[in-house]
Amino acid sequence: MLSVLFATIGFLAAIIINVLADDLPARERPARPRCVHCGRAYRLAEWSALARRLVGGGRCAQCDLATRPRALLVEIVTPLMFAALPLLIGRPADLIFAALYVAILILIIVIDIEHRLILHVVTLPSTLLALVGSFFISSNAPLYAVAGAAFGFAAFFFLYWLGRRLFGPGALGFGDVTLSMTMGAMLGFPYIVFALVIGVLLGGLISLALIVTGRLTLRSSVAYGPFLAMAGIITVLWGEQILKWYIS
Repeated sequence: MLSVLFATIGFLAAIIINVLADDLPARERPARPRCVHCGRAYRLAEWSALARRLVGGGRCAQCDLATRPRALLVEIVTPLMFAALPLLIGRPADLIFAALYVAILILIIVIDIEHRLILHVVTLPSTLLALVGSFFISSNAPLYAVAGAAFGFAAFFFLYWLGRRLFGPGALGFGDVTLSMTMGAMLGFPYIVFALVIGVLLGGLISLALIVTGRLTLRSSVAYGPFLAMAGIITVLWGEQILKWYIS
């Protein structure tokens, strides 16, 4: 029953994520769901992309713009992830903050894939939220959260500096540095270490697969933020199991 409740919360979170993913990169104040092409504000029954697809044929009634696959995918994936949270996390405070962190990281993934941006307006408030959360959750503590944020920032700032020296501007964005800091505050130390390692492995393996299949070349640039945020979600869900496995 709790999973059903969290799936419902995840569905509502997905609607908010889709709105923020449209408005924040455009430097617009978040507003009610609307068509990104003509600006028509959706009725309450149309706020969900899935509802628009099922009831209205998936097109804007004013400009006939089709509902984007991203909006549909977010409304499917987010509730599924939220539904899994009560099965993996028992303590109420841990569960609430894990849901917040997963939603934030999904938002970061969507924006970075679509716009190659990791926005400070997302990462900086999220870092403060995670530092506050460290007073309440069992897998973190204020000292470990600060240490995790400092480690994440320092590790990726070094890679950012090294990339600029070796390959010039753009090798690694400063948004990746702030994202690493945010994840460090969310996860604490030493969990941030596992997350960064998982992120590097995910980025390398998926990039290699895309090169082998011809979708990328050795000269292609790949946004690293989505891999890092995916690793953050994995560590939020299974961080303690990963730590136990490593120790054993």
